[in-house]
Amino acid sequence: MSATNKTGGFSEAEKQAMRERAAELKAEKGGKKKAEMEKAALDAIAAMPDEDRLIAERIHALVLERAPDLTARTWYGMPAYANGDGKVVCFFQAKSKFDSRYATFGFNDVANLDDGPMWPVTYAITEWTPEVEKQVASLIEQAVS
Repeated sequence: MSATNKTGGFSEAEKQAMRERAAELKAEKGGKKKAEMEKAALDAIAAMPDEDRLIAERIHALVLERAPDLTARTWYGMPAYANGDGKVVCFFQAKSKFDSRYATFGFNDVANLDDGPMWPVTYAITEWTPEVEKQVASLIEQAVS
């Protein structure tokens, strides 16, 4: 998908993501509690279409199991998981968010995925399989190691 709409500006989905992020930043400054942040992430997952929700639910469960020190929250309206400093380590983006061909699971620079001078930080997920689950679990564990 193009970063701009037909008139050269941001698409409605991109504008909505920016509004969601602004609201998240405002809530953080107001001292939003951990339980409220997790509820927002779970609400974002629950609002997803079935195909995206299945993947997001499995990722959420794996993060809770494999990286219990991370805190669930939303980031640009999507579920994300932050470290003790509040920095997002990993995040899920539903394919429905920007009408994409696939959902993605990604990592920010605080994740410990370094592997030489170049490594992947975002992964496309088209379906949830046992192999995908194993790879995602391994990536989560490595990210917080």
